[in-house]
Amino acid sequence: MSALTARFDLPLGTNAPRSARHAVTAVLAGWGYRDELWLEKAAVVVSELVTNAVRHGGGCVDLRVECHDGEVIISVADGSSVVPRRREPDDTGGRGLALIDAMTARWGVRDHEGGKQVWVALPSCLADPLTGSAGRTREDDR
Repeated sequence: MSALTARFDLPLGTNAPRSARHAVTAVLAGWGYRDELWLEKAAVVVSELVTNAVRHGGGCVDLRVECHDGEVIISVADGSSVVPRRREPDDTGGRGLALIDAMTARWGVRDHEGGKQVWVALPSCLADPLTGSAGRTREDDR
């Protein structure tokens, strides 16, 4: 049972989500995930998690990417112990958890060093970097 892991400390600020998207997709591509649509969805999920941590969490933002037996888990920890909750969408937000529900296989929240860690399991991708199988690209679907 092999595992791949990557960890990033993100500075708080408006550039954190963009930096996180680029870092995570580069790591996943480096691990052998090639399906462009899957990588784009992973980037959206990362952006949402990091945006919420910056807007609502406080403290340092810790981003982790793990791959165990082909399953990819992304987690974002922040300094707030307040658990995310659904709210009615409005002009300032409220769509994040619905987006996370729609784009992940499952997700949850756990205590983390005085704050919280929100984790998601991404839906499976045909590429499994641990077995060496190649993933599809959009061109394969045409």
